[in-house]
Amino acid sequence: MEIRIRLLGTMELWVNGQQLTPGAAKRRTVLAGLALEANRPVSLPGLAGMVWSDPPSSAVANLRSHAAALRQAVGDRLLARPQAYELRLGSGELDVTDFQRLAEEGRSRLSARDPAGAIDALTGAMAHWRGTAGDGLSRGTLLDNQWATLEEQRLQVFEDLVDAQLAVGAHGDVLPQLRRMLSAHPLRERSWGQLIVALYRRGDVPAALVAYRNARAALRDQLGIEPGEELQRLHRAVLDRSPELSQEAPPARVAVREDVKQRDGRPVPRELPAALGAFVGRTREHAEVLAALSGRVSAAVVVSGAAGSGKTALAVRAAHAVAAHFPDGQVYVDLHYQPSFTGDEVLARVLRALGVDGAAISERACERAGRVRSLLAERRILIVADGVTNAAQVRALVPAGPGSALVVVTQRHLRSLDGVHRVDLDPMPVEDGRALLVALGCAERLAAAPVAAGELLRLCGGSPLALRIVGSRLAARPSATLAALVAELGDPRRRLDLLADDDLSMRQRIDLGFAAVRADDELVGQVLALLAGEPELVLPPEDTAARLGVPAERLWQSLERLLDAHLVCLDASGGYRLPQLVRDYAAELPTMPALHPLPTWRVEPGADPMTAADQPTTAR
Repeated sequence: MEIRIRLLGTMELWVNGQQLTPGAAKRRTVLAGLALEANRPVSLPGLAGMVWSDPPSSAVANLRSHAAALRQAVGDRLLARPQAYELRLGSGELDVTDFQRLAEEGRSRLSARDPAGAIDALTGAMAHWRGTAGDGLSRGTLLDNQWATLEEQRLQVFEDLVDAQLAVGAHGDVLPQLRRMLSAHPLRERSWGQLIVALYRRGDVPAALVAYRNARAALRDQLGIEPGEELQRLHRAVLDRSPELSQEAPPARVAVREDVKQRDGRPVPRELPAALGAFVGRTREHAEVLAALSGRVSAAVVVSGAAGSGKTALAVRAAHAVAAHFPDGQVYVDLHYQPSFTGDEVLARVLRALGVDGAAISERACERAGRVRSLLAERRILIVADGVTNAAQVRALVPAGPGSALVVVTQRHLRSLDGVHRVDLDPMPVEDGRALLVALGCAERLAAAPVAAGELLRLCGGSPLALRIVGSRLAARPSATLAALVAELGDPRRRLDLLADDDLSMRQRIDLGFAAVRADDELVGQVLALLAGEPELVLPPEDTAARLGVPAERLWQSLERLLDAHLVCLDASGGYRLPQLVRDYAAELPTMPALHPLPTWRVEPGADPMTAADQPTTAR
C-alpha cells in the first residue's frame, strides 16, 4: 500500500494514488497527530491532548472510533498498541519529514560552500508548502506547538535559500521575495539584513540605508527596541563600504545570524503556539509586555487576569512579535492551571526543550535550577509559562540578567514573585468587544440590531473568550438573529452551556481557576456559592462566618484568595462582587442554607478589610 500524507497546508491523505477524505476535523487531527509521531506509539492521553484542549470523558471512546474509521483507509499501517496507537510510515510518505530532510541537506550544502546545491535542496523543501501548516485541523491543542514550529522552520528555510541565492549573485531575484516576506513579517532582522545586502550588491547604497532605516522604524514602532547587534554591524559595514559585503564573501559572513543548531550542535526549540488571527484592543497591555520582553522594564513579565480575559492570546502574540530577538529558542510550557505541576517538573521540561538529555537532568532541584540559569545566561531564550497557579512553579525561571526573558500567564497576581513586571487585564471595554465581533464577521448583524448588540456585549461580561464563542455561534447560524441569541443567553441557567463551542468553554476556563484556589482553601466553594445567592454583593459579617462554621478572619482569607484569583472583585465603594459569568458558575455550586436578612457590610475605600469598622450600611 502506497500512502502519502500532506500536512503543510490543508491536510491531504493519498492511498494508492487516490485522494481520500479522512472525515471531520477531529478525525483528521487524529491522523495528523499520529503522522507527526510516525513509527512511535502515541498514548491515548497524549493523542487526546492533540485533539482536544480539554479532553472530554468520552475522549478514549471517541479516539477508538476515529482509529477504526481511519484503519479502513490506511489498513494495517495503523497499529493498536496497549493504550496507544502507532502509524507506520516509510520514507517519502509524509511531507513534513521530506521538507525537514531537504532543509537539512540545503543547510549542509550551504555550510560546505555549495550554494548551487543548497538552492536545489532548499527550493525542493519550500515546494512542499501549500499553505498554513495544519490548516483546517483542531486548534488550541498540543499540536499548536508543532504547527508553530513548522511555520518558523519555513521562514528559516526561506532565509537560508536567500543566503544561497545571494552567494551565486542572484541579487535582483531575491529582492521581490524579501519585500513580500518583510511585508508579512516586518520584525525578522535576518530578512532585513539580506535585503540590505542585496541592495548594496546591486550598487544601490542609498536604498540599502533606507532599508536599514525602515527596519529600525519597524522594530521601534512595534517593539520599542533598537535593531540587534548584527543588524547594526551590517549598517556600519554599508556606511564603511566594507569588503565583507562583496559577493565573494562567504554566505555565513553576510547572514545576519548563524543558525544556532550549526553553532553549538543543540536543538533550537520553536514551541510558541500559533497566534490568534483576530486580535483586537489591549494596545496598552501589549506595549507593556513588549517593553518587558525587550529588557527596557524587566526580564520577566506576569500577565494576569480573569478566566477568558485573553491572557494567553496577548502573551503569545507578544512572544511572536519578539521571537527574532531570542534566536536560541522559544520554549512554551503549559501547566494547565494544575497546582500539582511542581517547579522541579517545570525545570526538567525546560531543560529537555533546550537539548539536555533526560539522563543528564539532576534529581536535585537546586542543580536543575542552576543549570537553567546557566543556559539562560549563555543564550538568548524566551520562555512562556502558561496556566501557572503559584510562584513556586516558575520562580527558578526568572532570568538573572539580560539576554533571556520569561512570560508568565496566570489568573493570580503571584505577588511573591520578585523582579517581574506585572500586566493585569481588566474586562474588555465595550467598544473593543464590538470591534472583536466585527473582526469575527458579525458586522452586519451588529449594525442591524444595535440594542440587541449592546445587550449581547453586556452578557459576555467583557470576556474575549465569550465573545469569540458568540462569534463562532453566529457564524454557524447565519439565519439566527442577535435578538434570539440574546434571549438564549439571558437565561443565567443556560448561559454557560451556550458559551461553549467545540473545545472552547467559559465554564471549563472558570473551573480551572476555581479548582486551583480550592486546592489551597476548601472554604472558597462555600463562599462563592454564598456570594452568588446574595442579591446585594456584600461582605458577610461575623454571623455569616458563624453560619459557615468558621471565624470571621478565616472568611476574610478565603475572600482574599478569590480576589487574588480574579474570581471576585472589589467595586468602587469597596464591596466584594462577582463578575457576571463567575456568578453563573457559582450558582451551579452546592447551595448554602437560606440566610436570615442581614445588614450589608462594605469595606470603605482605603480600609483594611481585616479591621474594617463594624458599621453596616442599609441594603438597597
